[in-house]
Amino acid sequence: MKVGIIGATGYGGLELIRFLYTHKEVEKVELFTSSEEGALFSSKFPHLVDLYNQPLQKIDYDVLSQFDVVFASTPSGVSSNLFPPLLDRGPKLIDLSGDFRLKNLASYEKWYKKTPAPQEVVDASVYGLTEWNEKAIQEAKLIANPGCYPTAVLLSLLPLIKEKCIDPSFLVIDAKSGISGAGNKPSQTTHYSEANESFSIYKINEHQHIPEIEQAISMFAGVETNISFNTHLVPMTRGILATSYAKVQPGITQEHLTNCLKETYKNHPFVRVIENASSVGTNRVKGSNYCDVFAKLDERTGRVTVVGVIDNLVKGAAGQAIQNMNVQMNLPQTTGLQVVPLFM
Repeated sequence: MKVGIIGATGYGGLELIRFLYTHKEVEKVELFTSSEEGALFSSKFPHLVDLYNQPLQKIDYDVLSQFDVVFASTPSGVSSNLFPPLLDRGPKLIDLSGDFRLKNLASYEKWYKKTPAPQEVVDASVYGLTEWNEKAIQEAKLIANPGCYPTAVLLSLLPLIKEKCIDPSFLVIDAKSGISGAGNKPSQTTHYSEANESFSIYKINEHQHIPEIEQAISMFAGVETNISFNTHLVPMTRGILATSYAKVQPGITQEHLTNCLKETYKNHPFVRVIENASSVGTNRVKGSNYCDVFAKLDERTGRVTVVGVIDNLVKGAAGQAIQNMNVQMNLPQTTGLQVVPLFM
């Protein structure tokens, strides 16, 4: 396959390159930019010297239409303009931003505060939560790759909601992310002196992933719900740990919860059901495409604590995007993604 990446200089783009470089079905990866045409990629990222000595190319639709797959790893509000002219011109399109996730354009404008893509393009997009939407992904021309937080939240909660193990009317989700989730453009919030030795909450009740999670719960579990969702910044580079709290339905036991997760994901190689709480942590999935899920019933309160753990740059971005590409191209989902977590 011949693959193009628009926006390769961000963290998500770098992870796409890392995995595609050893993907056995990818013959060539070319990099495109809207602002740094001609810059030698390895001069910007010295760790790629002798591996990726190619210049960034200008965005040319006639050139891009010759590719098999084109990824956009750009900030929200960019691919909504970049991708529509490429739709139906040949390549499979996979967007890592939030521009095609929300089907309701008014909701996108409210939460992202940007002009949405045309409705017909958004309608043509398929939500790329691989484990839950494989058939639609196979047939998709345009994939809206899920957000990092929603990936961790949905993979851990959806089985329990769909199988009626928990009450979906009151879900409280407490999520924490490493600093790379904010992208590679420095800000006061992500400055070392501000973030180091600190633990902070941000976008209280206003995070743009709220409507995405609610939309996906409706789509895959058939339930309408309003979630309480808040996010925190942790002074580490990678990782998301999302902890959700819900009331279990009458008669539900710990065995029901664990078996529900195991049965749902028994044929899905990248979701691991963890039964020992001490084995749950971001360093267990670091650098990999795994999502670890865990559920623990509190019999005293009748509530369950549900945890989803991912590397935000891999399963939360580039890894899941490549997993979706594999599904589109009728390849094993694990192709190019079988790596051992870094751990240390």
